[in-house]
Amino acid sequence: MNIDEIINRIYPLPDSSRENLKKHITEVSHSKGTCLMEAQKIVPYIYFVKKGIVRAYASTEDNNDITFWFGSEGETVISMKSYVEDKPGYENIESLEDCDLYKLETIHLKELFNQDIHIANWGRKFAEKELVKTEELIISRQFKTALERYKDLMRYKSHLLKRVQLGYIASYLGITQVSLSRIRAEIK
Repeated sequence: MNIDEIINRIYPLPDSSRENLKKHITEVSHSKGTCLMEAQKIVPYIYFVKKGIVRAYASTEDNNDITFWFGSEGETVISMKSYVEDKPGYENIESLEDCDLYKLETIHLKELFNQDIHIANWGRKFAEKELVKTEELIISRQFKTALERYKDLMRYKSHLLKRVQLGYIASYLGITQVSLSRIRAEIK
């Protein structure tokens, strides 16, 4: 997905504003298994996924990783705590495939907010969309069964089921791989 499509999915900008924003975006590539953002560190940039899949996870005290988000083409990769409060985030984000990403330094984005009302509005819409994603995740975890969450994954993000290891899918659903196998057998 190209950067113009990604920008416009968040909030359409006038051509001059979009071009100004794009001046601060660089394209980078990372191989599978790269840690893009590390917990307990301030992350001074955001990514937009051009190609590939990433996952966000947190580690428990007994060294278990709990996956709570996947990002693929067109999605934003961000540590919201670093972005909003300039404080260390709580999540690790790693590439699950070789990834092509667009990188934007947060400091440049915040400067643009002060210079261009259209980009400031784009930033507001960006933050609102991230908030809605978080809210949907919380509601899903609190009120849906693992079977319902798996069906939602099949319905809305079926491409993940072909590209992501089952262990990560099970962790995302909050179940064991054995339980995931049972759910998959039940659905077939």
